[in-house]
Amino acid sequence: MSTINPAQNPYAMSGTRVLVTGAAGGIGSATARLCATLGARLILTDVAPLPQLEALANELGAVDSVHVLDVTNRKQVESVVKAVAPISALADTAGICPFNDDWMADDWNEAALMKVLKVNVMGPINMVRAVLPGMIERKYGRMALCGSIAGWYGGLRAGPHYAASKGSVHALVRWFSQRGAPHGVCINAVAPGPIDTGMTANQGFEPGNYPMKRLGEADEIAAVIAFLCSPAASYTSGAIFDVNGGTHLR
Repeated sequence: MSTINPAQNPYAMSGTRVLVTGAAGGIGSATARLCATLGARLILTDVAPLPQLEALANELGAVDSVHVLDVTNRKQVESVVKAVAPISALADTAGICPFNDDWMADDWNEAALMKVLKVNVMGPINMVRAVLPGMIERKYGRMALCGSIAGWYGGLRAGPHYAASKGSVHALVRWFSQRGAPHGVCINAVAPGPIDTGMTANQGFEPGNYPMKRLGEADEIAAVIAFLCSPAASYTSGAIFDVNGGTHLR
């Protein structure tokens, strides 16, 4: 059965409680702002110091709670999710992308490899398995994970650890969606191209190299994430939304 009421704006998020990971980052904070504008109540989490999250919460005024959260710590994730339940939508924007690793080294920098995989792969796994049971019980849920153009393309400037981690996210979305869809839980992802955030700053991303002759903006990724967290995404599950200004088509 569709969850869209034809008498209402399907993108309105009034009554939706959204847990945002990576909320202090560029895409995470943009997502929080947009969801608040659409009427959602927010739970903000990040590994960043609490004052950064509190400042964002004070700015938005639609925040139920803020939490310092390491998504690689399963027990911590489960504790926060239990404390803030019920959650109707998860916007998982937490992630890392080191650019300064020497991948020609003989050992392929295994410490950096494992760190990226823990954050970018185990992080989403921890979040989904903590949030999914409650959504299944309520027969409603939305999840938007963050993949990347690197998950398709092998990366524009990122190393193999990042490309592998985001390819894993794309595969996990399809696996998780098969478990959630029968219960009204829609799990999808956005795959950004080069976006103008702190992660890409001073890393050699030249706007002229891309079809639109610019980098994407965090708000442009947040717009897709907000859709995936809204009632409008009622028949969308297992999809990876490419938002890359045509870069993946080159």
